[in-house]
Formats: sequence, structure tokens, C-alpha cells
Amino acid sequence: MSLTPNQSQNISIRQWQQQARAALANVSPTADIEARLCLCHVLHVKPSYLYSEAEQLLSTDQLQQLSRLLEQRSSGQPLAYLFGYWHFYDLQLEVAPCTLIPRPDTECLVEQALSLPLPKTAKVLDLGTGTGAIALALAKNKPHWQVTAVDYVQDAVALAKRNQQQLQLTNCQVLESNWFSALKAKQFDLIVSNPPYIDSSDEHLAALAFEPITALTSAEHGLADIRYIIQQAPQYLTTNGWLWLEHGYNQAEAVQSLLQQQGFTQVESKQDYGANWRITGGCWLN
Repeated sequence: MSLTPNQSQNISIRQWQQQARAALANVSPTADIEARLCLCHVLHVKPSYLYSEAEQLLSTDQLQQLSRLLEQRSSGQPLAYLFGYWHFYDLQLEVAPCTLIPRPDTECLVEQALSLPLPKTAKVLDLGTGTGAIALALAKNKPHWQVTAVDYVQDAVALAKRNQQQLQLTNCQVLESNWFSALKAKQFDLIVSNPPYIDSSDEHLAALAFEPITALTSAEHGLADIRYIIQQAPQYLTTNGWLWLEHGYNQAEAVQSLLQQQGFTQVESKQDYGANWRITGGCWLN
């Protein structure tokens, strides 16, 4: 959508939102939400403003910014990368193409972690932290916990550190580590991870073309990294420590089996907001 300066005098918030919704209909199933997000980003307002001031006319500069955003989004680029930030569990996080964009369903992993019977001063590990979303959400909600977040991608580590510093969460440290490699002799009351779990032949990958492939796919039909974490985790868990993992919508049974084979107890899965079996975990008693 491109509008000349003269036209800009006649375009209101409501009208632009309607046009953007139509333009994004073939790109996103949530076109209306994305149109609102674009307006909030450019106008620096909250969503409620778009309703109370729906007839406000947009300036030429605002229209140019919105047009540029709409063009980029129509080419498939995620809004999170275009904005440079995204929201996760009441946190605003810097995002970049070196990491996955935090998703609402991953908040279910945070909710589960917060509900576990852990010590007040629990030591927690987040493997493959990316933006730091999971680790930082836990650190903010449990200020007495000591949270360690690791990633093997240097740019992701730097990004997570910036988010940690921006949020001023001193009970979280971010380290460069290929899974457990930098954590010799350390033990944790809880290990969480949203590892790569998509099969490289999965048709859903096409919709994720702008995100880093190494953070998405894993061998063995998507289970290789999950299997490795489950096999290695007992060395780093305290007695009665927990391991919880995010996985694909059709992998719950396989992940449960891997945990049980390794000797975990109280193994169970939980659904995400779309009623898919999205996270699975268990307790280590040995």
C-alpha cells in the first residue's frame, strides 16, 4: 500500500487498519492483529488508543513508515524482526534474526516451571536460551532463583545479555555453551529448554524461512537434540530435580518414552494454548 502526501490527509487510523488487514490477509491468519501492532509501533501508542482515536488522520511521515512496514511484512518478514522487539510473558525483549522469535505457546513452559515444587532459592538452567525469553521470565517472577541461560551462538548470547541488562535481572547469568559443555560439575533443581525439534522435511518450515534454521530443525525426525538433553540432564540435576522440554505437536509420546527410558519419574505432558501437547517433563530421583 502506498499513499501520496495529498492522500495522506484523508487516511484515518480506522481506514488504514482496514486496508492493511485486507493487504495482509494472504500473509497472516492474524492480519487484523498485525495491522494494529503496526499502528501501535509507528504511533507509539497502546491498542486502546486506536479505538478512542480511530478517526484521527495519519501524517505523511506516519503513512510512509506504515507503508514500508506493510511492504516488508507482505514479503514474509516477521513483524518482530521489523520492530526489533517482541513481547513475551509481560517482558519486552530485543529480537534479531540470529534467534527464534519468542512465541506465546512457550509461555506454557514458563507457567509449568513456576508451578513446580522447587526450593525457594532454586538453581535453574535454560538450554538454548536465544533471546533469553524463558530464563528472564523465570528470573523476573522468582527473584530468589538463580537462573543460568546458555546458547552456543555468540550473537544470541550477546542478545540475551542485552535483554538481561535492560531488564536489570541480576539473578540471571548468560553463558556461551553448546548445551552442557560449559557447565562442568554444576547442578540444577530445574532444567528447561525449547530446543530445535522440527524435522528438516516438515512442510511448516516454509513459513519460518526468516528464522535461523539451526534453531528450528533437528535430526532423527526432530528428536536428536531432545534425546541428547534427556541423556545428559541427569548429570546436572539435583535429587528431585526436574527436566521440562518444549517439543512438536506430535512428539509428546516419543518424548515421554525417552524420559521414562532414561529413568525419569512423574513423566507427563501439558497442552499449549492451541490444545496441542507442547511440553513434557519429569522428575529425577537418583
